[in-house]
Amino acid sequence: MAKKIQKYSGIGGQAVLEGIMMKNKEQYAVAVRKPDGEIEVEVEHYNGILHGSKLMDIPFVRGVFQFIDSLVLGMRCLNFSASFYEDEEAKETLADKAFNRIFKDKAEKIFSAVVMIVSLVIAIGIFMVLPYFITSLFEEYIRSASFMAIIEGALRILIFVGYVLLISLMKDIRRVYCYHGAEHKCINCIEKGAPLTVKEVMRCSKQHRRCGTSFLLFVMFVSVILFFFIRVEHPALRVLVRIALIPVIAGISYEIIRLAGKSNNILVRIISAPGMWLQRLTTREPDESMVEVAIAAIEAVFDWKAYIKETFGYEVDESWMKE
Repeated sequence: MAKKIQKYSGIGGQAVLEGIMMKNKEQYAVAVRKPDGEIEVEVEHYNGILHGSKLMDIPFVRGVFQFIDSLVLGMRCLNFSASFYEDEEAKETLADKAFNRIFKDKAEKIFSAVVMIVSLVIAIGIFMVLPYFITSLFEEYIRSASFMAIIEGALRILIFVGYVLLISLMKDIRRVYCYHGAEHKCINCIEKGAPLTVKEVMRCSKQHRRCGTSFLLFVMFVSVILFFFIRVEHPALRVLVRIALIPVIAGISYEIIRLAGKSNNILVRIISAPGMWLQRLTTREPDESMVEVAIAAIEAVFDWKAYIKETFGYEVDESWMKE
């Protein structure tokens, strides 16, 4: 009894190592398929760095903090999923011992924070700064600042798409992409009003407008527009501007992706199309066992039967769940 028009549910998720995280408001669940085949589910609360602050109600400002929260929570969930697949025979190095001795119980959290910060710095360097430096090599041949800005933007998008293509060649990443597809299928299933069964989920699309892939692509497009109009002469200031505008770009991109998840008008469909196309690379068709993991994560934090009754006006027949 599926509905064609999808309704916003508010739940979102992330694929992790052999599992999926699903978040509903401040509560999230991570479901992981363990090496023995069983599904482990952890349910926790994450309030965010500015929980209760009025800043989270301000458009274009809230997106910056939502982005930071997603990085922190994402790292936490990845660490949880990876813990089931750690090499038990791996020996603790001298650096590990020193790190644990210095930071004690907080060692794991601090290490995760360092990894996240280093990863963010590298990402900024590759996707924001590197395209500028490559483009600047052609300044003496191209006199038009506008054309240079367009070339830089196109190069930034190409580097991003190339990165997505490159990591998709890795076996472990391909499995993560399958779980990514299972995450989307489950959310699509609920938001179109179908019962959350493996059979119904497998029929749904593996692409979703509120996907993080689409958000990152919006970041690339928004940066092209902003850097086209905001210009400075000194090379060092150009680099600083590109870094300083990242929060602004993230804030704008968040509002776009938020609108895309709640609206279905023609304009939204047009601006969402590139991100949906890119998701053909970052999502793969999952198998039924992966869908079972996604369903376990959703059911731990979201009463989808109540949602369907309230949103679509009918109760789920228990006999459907046995099919």
